[in-house]
Amino acid sequence: MTTISDPHVPAVSAEPIEPQLLDRDVSRSRLAVVVGVGLTLFAVLNATAAIYLYRGISDLRTVEGRLEELGTFEQRIVARLDTVNNGFQSRFEKLDSQLQGSFNEINGSIARLEQNPSSARDDSSTSTAEPVATTSTVADASSNNSDVAAEPAAVDTPRPLKRKSAAPPAPDPSYQRTETPDGKVYYRKIN
Repeated sequence: MTTISDPHVPAVSAEPIEPQLLDRDVSRSRLAVVVGVGLTLFAVLNATAAIYLYRGISDLRTVEGRLEELGTFEQRIVARLDTVNNGFQSRFEKLDSQLQGSFNEINGSIARLEQNPSSARDDSSTSTAEPVATTSTVADASSNNSDVAAEPAAVDTPRPLKRKSAAPPAPDPSYQRTETPDGKVYYRKIN
C-alpha cells in the first residue's frame, strides 16, 4: 500500500472528529433555563389548580348550607301540614258527630211514629218540618257508555198529613231519558 502525503492537507486520523456543538458552560446555562421554565410552568399550573379547587370547595360549602336550610324548611312544611291535617280531622270528627246526632234524632222520631201512629198525626199537624228524602244512584255494571247516569230515586218518609207536594223538576233537554224493561231509568247526554 502506498501512502501519499501532502503537507498542506491535514492528516486524517482513524478516530472520527466530533465537533463540539455546545460548550460545557453554555450547555449548563441552557439546562438551567429549561429547568427554571419547567418549574415556573409547574408552579403556575399548581396555583391554577389550587384556585379552582378552592372555588369548588367554596361552592360545595354553599350548597351544603342550602341543603341544611332545606331540611329545616321541610320540617316547617311538615309541621304546617300536620296542623292543617289535625284541623281537617277535628272538623270531620265534629261533622261526623253532628251527623250521628241527626241520624239518631231521625231514627228516634221514626221509632216514635211507628209506635204511636195516631199521636204522631196529632204532633205532626203542629210541626212544619219538611219530609226527609234520600237519594241513591243505581249503576248498570254492564253498560259501556260513560255518559250514562242513573236517575236518583227519592224515598219519602210516611207523611201523616196530606200535603200538596211540589211537582218534580222538568227534565233537562240536553239529556235523553231511557227506561229499561226492568224498571231502571237512565239519562244519556245528547251531544
